[in-house]
Amino acid sequence: MLSGLDHLVITVTDISRAVDFYTRVLGLDVRYRDTERVDLMLGELALRLHWTATDVTPRAATPTPGSLDVCFKSHLPLAEVKAHLDALSVEVELGPVERQGATGKIESLYLRDPDGNLLEISRPLKQE
Repeated sequence: MLSGLDHLVITVTDISRAVDFYTRVLGLDVRYRDTERVDLMLGELALRLHWTATDVTPRAATPTPGSLDVCFKSHLPLAEVKAHLDALSVEVELGPVERQGATGKIESLYLRDPDGNLLEISRPLKQE
């Protein structure tokens, strides 16, 4: 019945701060929809930023900044990702560590966005 994910809403306290983080730190492209909604593009997936006090409906029953825990796939080796984060003075909370992804073993780094959402950046581990 389902074929994929179109967009994922991230509730944020400050859209400008979130746009800066996701574009500068993670390299996402931005599309402004209106003053309360912004799309950050990751391929064909949109990470849609909603401001906490938005009047946009329908919305989640309890939209809460900092409640997201999401794992992104990286096409770069994690050493390069970590070097990029270090150059921007973005703290890596954990990693690289081995984890289990949707389709097999992965290696991951963990960091947080300005609202405290947990972001995992992963790469598949070679199967032996």
